[in-house]
Amino acid sequence: MMQPRRQFLGWLAAGAAASTIVACSNAEAKTYPVRFSDAEWKKRLSAKQYYILRQKGTEYPGTSPLLHEKRKGVFVCAADGNVLYSSTTKYDSKTGWPSFWDVLPGAIGTSIDFETGYPRTEVHCAKCGGHLGHVFNDGPKPTGKRYCMNGDALLFRPT
Repeated sequence: MMQPRRQFLGWLAAGAAASTIVACSNAEAKTYPVRFSDAEWKKRLSAKQYYILRQKGTEYPGTSPLLHEKRKGVFVCAADGNVLYSSTTKYDSKTGWPSFWDVLPGAIGTSIDFETGYPRTEVHCAKCGGHLGHVFNDGPKPTGKRYCMNGDALLFRPT
């Protein structure tokens, strides 16, 4: 009696994973308003920025000067200047990456990635598709979100 139930649950999980993979593939295939060839991105971005924004890399925790940025202003995409986060939503998540509890409307897109072997919600710039980091459901109120961003994918503009 247990075997058919396990088999059914296995099929159900496989179907959910397959639909997630399709959703991820569709997100990566999206065309963004800001587009350049790979060679042009390499010219426009520093090596660290290119690695993170275009190759979905991650900086070492604690290495970004933006981690300690406390002035009023906005955080923008380092690739295209798209305004992403207000300094009023930045907080110290104790993770070693700049973290925010909310995002500005229309600034980002998300997709599911399996880079670590389990599903995570990737955050990318809505204008250029550049990889920014990930969002988790363990942040502070009022949203309960933790937008954990790579500092090298961002620039800060004080107000």
